[in-house]
Amino acid sequence: MAAQDRPLIGMFWMVLTGLNFVAVTAIVKHVGSDVPAAQGAFLRYLLGLVFLIPMIRPIMAAHLTKRQLKLFAGRGVVHTIAVILWFYAMARIPIADVTAMNYLSPVYVTLGAALLLKEALPPRRLAAVVMALLGAIIILRPGFREIDPGHIAMLGTALMFAAGYLIAKQLSGEVSAAVVVGMLSITVTIGLAPFAWVVWVPVSWADVGWLFLVACFATAGHYSMTLAFASAPLTVTQPVTFLQLVWAVLLGALVFGEPVDGWVVFGGAVIMASISFITWREAVAKRRITPTAHQTKG
Repeated sequence: MAAQDRPLIGMFWMVLTGLNFVAVTAIVKHVGSDVPAAQGAFLRYLLGLVFLIPMIRPIMAAHLTKRQLKLFAGRGVVHTIAVILWFYAMARIPIADVTAMNYLSPVYVTLGAALLLKEALPPRRLAAVVMALLGAIIILRPGFREIDPGHIAMLGTALMFAAGYLIAKQLSGEVSAAVVVGMLSITVTIGLAPFAWVVWVPVSWADVGWLFLVACFATAGHYSMTLAFASAPLTVTQPVTFLQLVWAVLLGALVFGEPVDGWVVFGGAVIMASISFITWREAVAKRRITPTAHQTKG
């Protein structure tokens, strides 16, 4: 079976990615505004460099070309901007809002993969993506609620993450997951350093410990995300990320005492319905087209 013909495995890795990133969300929300956004993001990546140790050899052995180095540098730039904006938003708006607005990113990625990477986007999958986006709009209710600067920051976050994911998709077919994750850590740490220096404040050891946990979960999330990219097309794996909304709502309500918004629940139901539909359709197509090879169309 080809690397890009394992949709169920790709979906599994993307579910695991979501769980890791929800853990990241919880910890960053806990740290709150005690640490400036740029400094918190820098410390997260700096502490995460410890995970580079087993990745050094694969990175050295990869013999990266000038083109690949430029792609890694470009991903580092957009990801640097994205994480600063994301840390800022987490300190200002509810977890459910952050998660809902982050759904713009996989929508951009899915459409970008079809337009730029020439991946297939069948009508049923496109309809599911549109429905998922509609669910996110229901949650946000533009024009019917106050827009915080954190919401504006999340618009930029989603766009920058989408650009970074598309670059990662290209690189995941050329180098190992360890190289993709390791180079991200290096480039973003370098990119965040000057921003952190400008706003630097003293931090407690407790905050350092929490940010190290952020590094642990985030590194695991990026690794599993890269494995998902290598297993199946983005148009298959990206809709799975909408599951994070359910976990975010529960986390906000049970841990941080954020009220459960009925519109958030309704929007989440729309999103879940779209995911269930596309999963069912892919399973049907798999049985009809290649019942013995256990493969589905991209």
